[in-house]
Amino acid sequence: MAQMGKLRPGKVECLALGHTGRDKNRGPERLNYCPKSHSQLGQSWGSDPGLLAPPLQRPPCSPTLRPLQNLLLLWTLLNCGLGGSAQGPGEWTPWGSWSRCSSSCGRGLSVRSRRCFWFPGGEPCWGDSHEYHLCHLPDCPVGAIPFRDLQCALYNGHPVLGTQKTYQWVPFYGAPNQCDLNCLAEGHSFYHSFGRVLDGTPCSPGTQGLCVAGRCLSAGCDGLLGSDAREDHCGRCGGTNESCFLVQRVFRDSGAFAGYWNVTLIPEGARHIRVAHRSRNHLALIGGDGRYVLNGNWAVSPPGTYEVAGTRVVYTRAAGPEELLSAAGPTSQDLLLQVLLQEPNPGIEFEFWLPRERYGPFQAQAQALGWSLRQQQPREVEPEAPDLRAAPAPSAPRAPTPAPEPCRRCPDTRGRAPRLLYYCRSDFVFRARVLSRLHQAEETRYEVQVQLIYKNRSPLRALEYVWAPGRCPCPRLDLHREYLLAAQRLISPDGTQDRLLLPHMGYARAWSPAEESRVRLAARHCPV
Repeated sequence: MAQMGKLRPGKVECLALGHTGRDKNRGPERLNYCPKSHSQLGQSWGSDPGLLAPPLQRPPCSPTLRPLQNLLLLWTLLNCGLGGSAQGPGEWTPWGSWSRCSSSCGRGLSVRSRRCFWFPGGEPCWGDSHEYHLCHLPDCPVGAIPFRDLQCALYNGHPVLGTQKTYQWVPFYGAPNQCDLNCLAEGHSFYHSFGRVLDGTPCSPGTQGLCVAGRCLSAGCDGLLGSDAREDHCGRCGGTNESCFLVQRVFRDSGAFAGYWNVTLIPEGARHIRVAHRSRNHLALIGGDGRYVLNGNWAVSPPGTYEVAGTRVVYTRAAGPEELLSAAGPTSQDLLLQVLLQEPNPGIEFEFWLPRERYGPFQAQAQALGWSLRQQQPREVEPEAPDLRAAPAPSAPRAPTPAPEPCRRCPDTRGRAPRLLYYCRSDFVFRARVLSRLHQAEETRYEVQVQLIYKNRSPLRALEYVWAPGRCPCPRLDLHREYLLAAQRLISPDGTQDRLLLPHMGYARAWSPAEESRVRLAARHCPV
């Protein structure tokens, strides 16, 4: 029965330069070493995927005359670079070139080798004579026969076990050593081990390890099989977390109203992201395009994996009041983490690792998000009428000031169509209580207390200013009443003003349970 050839790496191949032998016919001594090029020292691979050819055989050396022995020895030392790269008593040659990948598709390995030179009486070199590198090729086509199946199939129809009976063999994964070629006889209840699998064979289905010389090895971050090199939290292979910072905080803001509240900005380049909390509130995530990825627009998303910002975000929600977000990163764009408050916030724990060069800008952005994106303005109230009971101070007679023209009655814009139109076109829809009103030039500014948010393109504060065009805006808001408002965000060209605008003839309805239900119904018909 034909035996399957195997490459057995790890054995240090050494050549004793000083070793000599006797030749009774030609004289007392001759040199037994003939130098080879590095390409000859390397291993060659078979043409079939994953099949290794045996090592190239060393050609016999031609006899060398003794007067040239010292010259040849010196030439060998110079060509092998034995000047200062010693790793032990012996000396290694430089590494040969990498061989081609052992597989024609999917994952495989390539190998390179080196030789050790040492003198009589010394010790061999320290280290390995072979290195194995993981190589990635395009995925194998659907229906391709796995590499281990091909190796078992080589024994189909051949007698085994000392009998003339033949079997059809398929891989068997229940044996102790997963890097042996264990094959199950189809239709029978026994398996046979045909020795080691060929190098580059996957250890088992669904795993990342590959078999090399009978051992299951995984690749380190440097791509070498058997390497223990690992990425640090900064994403550097073999690093020590010196090039990044850990951002680890707890968001404890309880919020003044139910709705969406900012938790933190997750900047571009963040890694190892983790967010957790225990409450009936829900975590929400906004992508770089301003659209919700999770739990947006008052709709709870199902647990699962979501693709955003170049990474996969795993969202889990336990049977109890517990939510968890995690992502390996790095993120390719900024993300905004929010919380949809439905009850007091007991605390949201979040952490991620950030490159050093991004930590300063993150602090500045986080501080800005801690306040509103709109500049805080001094609070002003509408002046009250003077007390007529007080004695008027004597003053010079003045011409009477003309009274302002009374505001005209606003047209009726009630109905389903205007409500749906303004809901879809607006950036914000919320319920608010009017605290004050102030006329400035040809504008009217309302200070409102936000009670509930139905739609928001960016964060809202508990207290906001809403601007309306004209001194007699339509619709007109009365003090100390609650309204359902649809507002737009207006940013000046130079970026110095960022306002909430209530358009002329826009949507502003006195709050009532019936009107609130109509607003929620409009949200269902409005595309996100």
